[in-house]
Amino acid sequence: MADTTTAPLADNNDALDPLGDADEGLAKNRAKVGSARPSSLLYTYGPGAIMDLPNFSVMPAGLDDWEPIWKRRDVVPTILEPRLLNVVRLHLGPQVDALRPFPWQPKKVSMSTDGSDLGLPARVFPQWFRCTGCDYLGPLTRFTYTNTHPFRPDLAQFTHKPCPGRGGRGRREGSPAVPAQHLLTCTNGHVDEFPYTLWVHRGQKCPNAENPDLKMRDANVGKSVGSTTICQSCNATRGMAEAQGVKGRLKLPQTCRGRHPHLGAFFPGCKAQPALIMMGASNLWFPSTQSIIVMPRSDAEQREALADHLRVELGIDQIRQFADQIAVIRALAGARNIDVAGLTDADIAAAIADVMAPPESEADREERRANWDPIELLIPEWRYLQKPTLFPEQQNNTGLMVTEMQRGPDLHPRIHRVVGVNRMKKVNAVLGFTRLDEMDRVNDVASRLVELTRNGKPSWVPATEDRGEGIFLQLDLDAVGQWERHIESTPLWDAHVEAHRRNFTRRFSETAAAVNPDTRLPGPRYWLVHTLSHILIREMAIYSGYGAASLTERIYAWREEPGREAAAGLLICTTASDSDGTLGGLVALSEPAKLQNIVLAALRRAARCSSDPVCAQRTPSDPEDFLHGAACHTCAFASETSCEKANRFLDRRFLLDLPTANGPVVPGLFGSIHGL
Repeated sequence: MADTTTAPLADNNDALDPLGDADEGLAKNRAKVGSARPSSLLYTYGPGAIMDLPNFSVMPAGLDDWEPIWKRRDVVPTILEPRLLNVVRLHLGPQVDALRPFPWQPKKVSMSTDGSDLGLPARVFPQWFRCTGCDYLGPLTRFTYTNTHPFRPDLAQFTHKPCPGRGGRGRREGSPAVPAQHLLTCTNGHVDEFPYTLWVHRGQKCPNAENPDLKMRDANVGKSVGSTTICQSCNATRGMAEAQGVKGRLKLPQTCRGRHPHLGAFFPGCKAQPALIMMGASNLWFPSTQSIIVMPRSDAEQREALADHLRVELGIDQIRQFADQIAVIRALAGARNIDVAGLTDADIAAAIADVMAPPESEADREERRANWDPIELLIPEWRYLQKPTLFPEQQNNTGLMVTEMQRGPDLHPRIHRVVGVNRMKKVNAVLGFTRLDEMDRVNDVASRLVELTRNGKPSWVPATEDRGEGIFLQLDLDAVGQWERHIESTPLWDAHVEAHRRNFTRRFSETAAAVNPDTRLPGPRYWLVHTLSHILIREMAIYSGYGAASLTERIYAWREEPGREAAAGLLICTTASDSDGTLGGLVALSEPAKLQNIVLAALRRAARCSSDPVCAQRTPSDPEDFLHGAACHTCAFASETSCEKANRFLDRRFLLDLPTANGPVVPGLFGSIHGL
C-alpha cells in the first residue's frame, strides 16, 4: 500500500516534500500519516480528493509535488502501454511522455525500511478546525500538530492548547481538534474554506476585533437544527442552515477565488458561482479515468512502445543528438535496461523517427478529441476476443491468457460464446477530476476537467497495473439487433429517453445546455447487457469466493457503424493492483455445467423482486428523472466498485418478460421465466 505523507503547510507555490526532514536527519514530527491501496488512490482518494484520517483530513497533492519524491530514485518506473498513453495525450496534450505508478515500494520483510523514503505528498485540508473541548473555531495555525510515534501514524492530530473547556473546566494538555465540515466549491472544480468570519458577520467586518475568535456549536434540538457560528468579540451568531439550498447560495460569496488546494495555488478569474458542500459529500470529487485490458501488440504498437520507452529513459535531446547513430542508441538503451537485443536496426530507426516526429497541431488534437468516443478503447479488445484462433499464439508478456470454453447443452441460447480469462492485466490512468458532477454526464472535458499540475500540462500521469481473472460472455448478435429494433418503438423506451433528457438538463454542469442529451444516452442493447452483467455479478459472488464488491464489469455493447462492427458482450472480472494474480475461483465458473446453472439461477432471481410489483412496473414519468426502470437494490443494483455507470441504465424488463399493470408486456431478450 502506498504511504500518504503530509505537512501542515499553507497554500504556496513551493514544491511540497514532507519527507525532506528525514533526508536531512532532523528529528521532527514524522511525516507519515496513513496508507492506502493504489486502487483507492486512483478511484477514491486521488489528487484533489479529501482523505479522512482518524483525527483530521488531508488532500493528496498535484503531480508537481510528486517530483521531489521521485528524485530519490535513479530510475523512475513507468508503465508502457501505447494504446492508453495515446488516449491520455489526446486529452491532456502531446507533452505527456509516460504513465507512472504511485511512489511506493513493497517491503521485503515486515520490519524493512524499503520504500520509507517514498510516499504520496498531501496537504492538510480543510485548514479550519474546531476544538472538541471548547468549540473554538479557527485556522490551522492556531492549533498544535503532533505526529511523533514512528509506528502509529493514526495518532497524528491537531490539538488546541491550552483549552479552556466548556464552563471553565479546561485541559492543560489541550483538546483534540477536528476539521470544520463546511466548504465552498464550484462547477469548475475549485474548492475553498468556508468564510466563517464573513458569514457570521453577514459580509461585514467585526466591529470589535480585526480577527475575532469564533466558536461553533451544534444545536440539534428544537428549531435550531445544524451548527451555529458565534463571534466571541461581538456575540454575533448565524446558523449554518441558512447557507443551504438555492436561497442559501445567494447569501454566499458570489465570486469564486479559484482555489486548488491540491496544487497549493489560486487561479483567479473563475466565473462560476460558489456553492456550499460538506466535507464528506459524495459529489466532492469524481475521478476521470481511462482503462484498457492489455492485449497482444501489433508490430506498429511494438514500435510505438519502444519509442515511448526511449523518450522517457533517454530524453528527446539525447535521441536527437545520436539519431543517426543506431549503435550509440543501442548502447544507451542497454545502459538504461531497455531490451533491444532482438530488434533490427530498422526497428530502432523507426522508433527514433517516431520520437522525432513533430506533434500534431493543437487544432487537430482538439478536433480529434471532440470526436473521440470511449468505445474506441474497447474495440481492439472486442475484436481480439472474436478470434479464438489467436488465443494459443498469445504473447505471455502481455499477461493475458484466455481459453475458448464449450457451451453447456442447457445454457440459454441467447448466450452465443463463453471465454474463460485465466489471466489478464488491466492498466488504469488518471486524466484529472471534476466536482459536483461526473465527467461522463457531459462532454465538456476542456472546461471542467481539473488539472493535475499547476501549468496544466503534465509530462506524466498516475497509473496502476491490475492483474486478475474473469469470464467473457458474448450474446447472439442477430437476436440482440432484432430485439433492439423492436424495443426502440415501445413506450417504455420513449419514457427512458424523456427521463434522460430531464436528468441531463438538471445537471450541475453549466455547459450541459450546449450538448444534445440523446447523443449521451446508451442504446437499449447497453441496458440489456448491463442488466445481465449485474444479475450475474450478484450470483457469481455466491460461488466464486469473492465478495460482490470485488467483481467488476466491462461492457461491450454498441451498434454497427462505419469503421466498427456491432458488439454485445460483457466481461466480469476481478483484479488487484498489489498482487500477482487471483485465486481462480471466478474463471472456474466458466465451466459448462457451472455456468449454465449460474445463468439459470441469476435469471430466476431477476424474475422476482421483493419490491414487486412496484419495482417491475417502475417507469419514469415527468417530473421524474431517474435513469433506471425495473431495477433496485434488492434485485439488480451492484456496489459502486462493480458498476461502470453508478447503477444507471438498468431495467429487468429488457431481460425477461415481466408482468405489467396495464399495456402490453415488453418482450425481454431472454423470454419468460417459465421457459427457462
